[in-house]
Amino acid sequence: MQDKSIFIAGPCVIESQELLDTVAEKLVKINKDLGVEIIFKASFDKANRTSISSFRGPGLERGLQMLSKVKEKFGLKLLTDIHESHQAQAVGEVVDVLQIPAFLCRQTDLLIAAAKTGKTVNIKKAQFLSGQDMRYPVEKAKEAGAKEVWLTERGNAFGYNNLVVDFRNIPDMREIVDTVIMDCTHSVQRPGGSNGKTGGDRKFVPSMALAAKAFGASGYFFEVHPTPDLGLSDAANMLQLDNLEPLIAELIK
Repeated sequence: MQDKSIFIAGPCVIESQELLDTVAEKLVKINKDLGVEIIFKASFDKANRTSISSFRGPGLERGLQMLSKVKEKFGLKLLTDIHESHQAQAVGEVVDVLQIPAFLCRQTDLLIAAAKTGKTVNIKKAQFLSGQDMRYPVEKAKEAGAKEVWLTERGNAFGYNNLVVDFRNIPDMREIVDTVIMDCTHSVQRPGGSNGKTGGDRKFVPSMALAAKAFGASGYFFEVHPTPDLGLSDAANMLQLDNLEPLIAELIK
């Protein structure tokens, strides 16, 4: 019997078609081995990097072409994030889930544009909001016509260069929407805490996932990479690709 949990995984940013194919091939294998469905995630533009010199990705047009190749070759559903409302229509023609970044979750025009695509909208909870506060972004998306809205927990700012997760946000947000995802990799970040880059510690990723399960999460978001320390974005936080399957197996037991 297929597990009903939602799994989202992929590299933080599109670095190359080869990387996308390597990760997608692994996700297809996990889907077959464990009877789950993993939605493939990668960003075409990381518009919120700490430094102006940080790698951002291939951009909208080239990035969507590369994601389309993943869907055509591997048959995976796709998720990617948008940062500006004018991106929504083009992205909605390619992906299955449009993601609203945490820092932008109150941007009305962005939420409306995403909703109007008719695709699922995944809104990440801002680092400065409570779970209960997320009813207002959801209302904006639904009033603009969104048929399905998800919420994602990713921690709250705690002092400088650190995040803390209040897992009570998960049941609080499940009172607002049916689907609440735990972002298990971004929640272990230390924002801006690594000399002009975001640091973090991936060893806590499995614990974040298991704790979220105990609090009733509907699904789990993992950024993964075959060689995460060489990744061009979120290197400290991405899960090693080969460690994804045993973790998902643990979560669906």
